[in-house]
Amino acid sequence: MIDNLPIWIELLFLASFGLTIAFFYFSNGKPLKLTAFILVWSLAQSILAYLGFYQETQAFPPRFGLVILPSIVFVVYGLLPKQQKWIAEKRDSLISTLLHSIRIPVEIVLFGLFNHQMVPKLMTFEGRNFDILIGISAPIMGWLFFKKKVNKSMMLAWNIIGLCFVLFILVNGILSAELPFQQFGFEQPNRAVNYFPFVFFPATIVPIVIWTHLSDIFQLGRKF
Repeated sequence: MIDNLPIWIELLFLASFGLTIAFFYFSNGKPLKLTAFILVWSLAQSILAYLGFYQETQAFPPRFGLVILPSIVFVVYGLLPKQQKWIAEKRDSLISTLLHSIRIPVEIVLFGLFNHQMVPKLMTFEGRNFDILIGISAPIMGWLFFKKKVNKSMMLAWNIIGLCFVLFILVNGILSAELPFQQFGFEQPNRAVNYFPFVFFPATIVPIVIWTHLSDIFQLGRKF
């Protein structure tokens, strides 16, 4: 854990993590086994982070690959045709849209981490991170779609924009982390993700957000 970090930052982040899991669970037909797998995966990552495994940033190959590479595999697997068929049957589009509202507390956490020298400014809404706009608009878009005030093409466009925003900050986050290919944030790197509980950023929260956007885009695109 990070020394001298205000407890409210950690508590708000853990609440954001819990909300992400809950939104995922209820937006996808309550998949108990899959949700349990995500929790076990998150637990394994939290143990490694708590023990300081990821704080050794000079190791080669980079230890953080144990977070990033499996997460990519999980997202890709979740987009296979068989999984898309399951999503088409189970997806609650209102809840999957509301899931993105967790980006509001996440952005507050990132700003708190920046003020305590754990992430660079570029990862906050004062820098290059526009994700909070999707978080703020998520409840509005969800309600409008539920009330049939917006059409599928507008929801598709919103999801594409949201996906671009999260991918943009993900790339910036990786390139500002203490990795061999670091490009940004040398004065104040992205160190928070090496610690518990903030390892949940790349291990759980971001993959779920990306997968939810992509799967909704696929589903909405099929309906044209």
